[in-house]
Amino acid sequence: MASEARGRVRWAIALMLGVGVLINYFDRVNLSVAAPGLRQDFGLSPAELGILFSSFAWSYGLMQIPMGLLMDRIGVRWLMRLTTVLWSVATFMTAAVSGLGLVMLSRILLGISEAPALVSSQKATGYWFPRHERGLCTAMFDGAAKFSNVVGVPLMSVLVVGWGWRSAFVVCGVVSVLFAVAFWVFYRNPRDMHRAGKLSDGELRYITEGGAQDETVVPPNQVSNLGYLLRQRKVWGLSLGFACYGYAFFMLLTWLPSYLVDQMHMTVLKGGLYTAVPWLVATAADVLVGGLLVDKLIARGHDANRVRKAVLIGGMVMGLCVLFAATTDNAVAAVTWISLGLGGLSASAPVGSSCVALIAPEGSVGGVGGILNFTNQVFASAAPIVTGFLVAATGSFAPGFVAAAIMIAIGIVCYLVLLGNIEQLPARAAVAGRGAVAGG
Repeated sequence: MASEARGRVRWAIALMLGVGVLINYFDRVNLSVAAPGLRQDFGLSPAELGILFSSFAWSYGLMQIPMGLLMDRIGVRWLMRLTTVLWSVATFMTAAVSGLGLVMLSRILLGISEAPALVSSQKATGYWFPRHERGLCTAMFDGAAKFSNVVGVPLMSVLVVGWGWRSAFVVCGVVSVLFAVAFWVFYRNPRDMHRAGKLSDGELRYITEGGAQDETVVPPNQVSNLGYLLRQRKVWGLSLGFACYGYAFFMLLTWLPSYLVDQMHMTVLKGGLYTAVPWLVATAADVLVGGLLVDKLIARGHDANRVRKAVLIGGMVMGLCVLFAATTDNAVAAVTWISLGLGGLSASAPVGSSCVALIAPEGSVGGVGGILNFTNQVFASAAPIVTGFLVAATGSFAPGFVAAAIMIAIGIVCYLVLLGNIEQLPARAAVAGRGAVAGG
C-alpha cells in the first residue's frame, strides 16, 4: 500500500509526543544550568545540590507504577490532559518561591505531574504504530530528551546569565502552557480519530494489521496483572538494563554543566555551549541508529530480535567510553569521550524504550512501562546524590564517571542474561487458561 494511501497522521502524533518529552527535559536541564545561581543564593554544598537535583526523581519515580496502571485504566488522552496543566503550575512555582525547601517542594510536584509523560508516549506508540515502525517513533520522543540539552542548555544559559536563574523557569512555564493547550485540542486515540474523520481507513488498517495494540483493551484486574508482570524475568531484564543506562544518563544530565564549570574552569555560558556537543551527538545517534537504522534493517528482512539486541547491547558497550573522561584534565578530550559514550547509550535507549510496547501483553503497556520507568528513576535519583557525595569527598568528578561505567556494565549483563528474546509476553488470562486446561 502506498504511503499516500495510508496517510501520515501517526507521524504527527509522534511529533507531538516528541515535543512533550522535549519540554519535560527543558524542565530538568533548567535546574542544572541554574545550579550555580541557586548554590550562591542558598549557600548549598555539592551534596545538598545533589539532593536537590534528585528531588524531582523521587516523586517522578514513585508515581511511575501508579500512573502506569492509571494509564491502562483511563488511557493516554485524559491523564495527559490533566497532568500537563499541573506541570505548568509546578514550573511557574519554582520561579516564584524562595528558600531551598520550597524549591524542593516545587520539584517534587513537577515530578508527580510529569510522571505519566514517558509511559504515555510508550503506550501511544503501541496504539499508533505497527511494530516495524516503532524504532523511529520511539527515537523521536527519546531523542527529544537528548536534543533538549542541545537547545535547552545554551538557551537556559543565556537566560540565566542575562536575567537570573528564575527566568529559566518562567520561560519553561510559558512553553508548558502552550503544549498543554495543544495536547488538549489535538490528541486522540486512533479509533477516535478515525470516527472523527481525521484518520483514513487505509492508515487505521495499516496500523492495526501491523500489530498495534487495541486501545479499548483494559486488563480486568490491574493489581493481579501487576503481580503477573512483576514475576516475568523478561520485564526485570529490560527494566534493570534500562535503569543502568538511566543512571549514567541522569548523572550526565544533572552534573555535566557543573563538571565543565567547576573542574574544567569554564564560564557558565561556555560550559553551556560545550555541554551541547555531547547531546547533539546523542540526538543524532538516537534518531539515526536507534530509530532509522533499526527500522530499515528490519524492513529489509533482517531478524528483528537480532537487530534490536545488537543495537541495544552494542550501544551500551560503547557507553563505557564515559570511563575515559575520568582520566583526562583536557576539556576537549573529556567532551570527546563523553560524546562517544553518550552517543552509544543514546543509540541503545530508543530500542530499550520501544521494547516496552513490544513485550507487554495486550492492554498492559502502562504496567510494563510503569515498572521500567520506576526502576529507571530509582537509579536516576541515586546518580546525582552519589556523584555529589563523591565530588564532595574527593574534590573530583572522576569517581562519578567510574561509578557510571560500572552501572553501564551491570546493565549489559541484565540485557544479556535476563531479557532474552524481544517478544510479546502472553496475557495473564491466557496463562491462567493454559494452566486450567493443563490441570484439568
